[in-house]
Amino acid sequence: MTLSRHPGFTSIGDIITREVLPRLRHAQKVPLRLSCIGTAGYEGLDEADEFDRTVVIGQSASAEEAMILASQRVAHGDINVGTDETLRFRPRVIVIQDGDLGLVLGGEIRAGIVLWQQPVASDAEARRIIIEASRLRGLAFAASGRGDHAAARDHRFRASLIEARLVDPCWRVTAAELLRLPQAA
Repeated sequence: MTLSRHPGFTSIGDIITREVLPRLRHAQKVPLRLSCIGTAGYEGLDEADEFDRTVVIGQSASAEEAMILASQRVAHGDINVGTDETLRFRPRVIVIQDGDLGLVLGGEIRAGIVLWQQPVASDAEARRIIIEASRLRGLAFAASGRGDHAAARDHRFRASLIEARLVDPCWRVTAAELLRLPQAA
C-alpha cells in the first residue's frame, strides 16, 4: 500500500524540521548581543593615534528587536566608549551575535543609519569572503608595518564589513527573511 501525497498536505515531520527545530535552536542561543565596531581617539590628537574599539551596546531577546535597538542607538548617536568626554568614538559596523557568539546579522553604519548586509547564501560564498577578508587583513598588517595607520584601519574596516555577511548557518534563513521585511530597509 502506498500513501498518496496531496498537494496541500504537509507532513508533521516536514513541519517539525522546517519550523519547530530552527525555533528551538534559536531559543537556546538568546539573549542576542549587540556590538559596535569603530574607531576611537582623543580629541585634538591626529589620526595616527586613533585605535579600533568594539563596544557592547545591548542585549535583545530576538533578532528583530536587536535590529530596532541598533537603528535607534545609531540614529541618536549615543554609542560611546566610556564616560571620558575627550574620547571620541566613530561607529562603523554593527554586529548581532547569539549566545555562542555566532553572527546573526551585521551592518555598516553610514550617515546615521545601519545598512544591513545580506548574509551569504552558501558555504562556497562564505569561503570566498573569508579569502577576501584574509587578503584585506594582510594588507592592513603590511600598511601598519609601514606606519600607514589610516590605510591599515581602512583595510581592517573593509575586512570587517565583508565579514558581516558571514552569518552563522543556523541564522542565514532568519537573517535573509528579516532583510526582506519593509522595516529593515
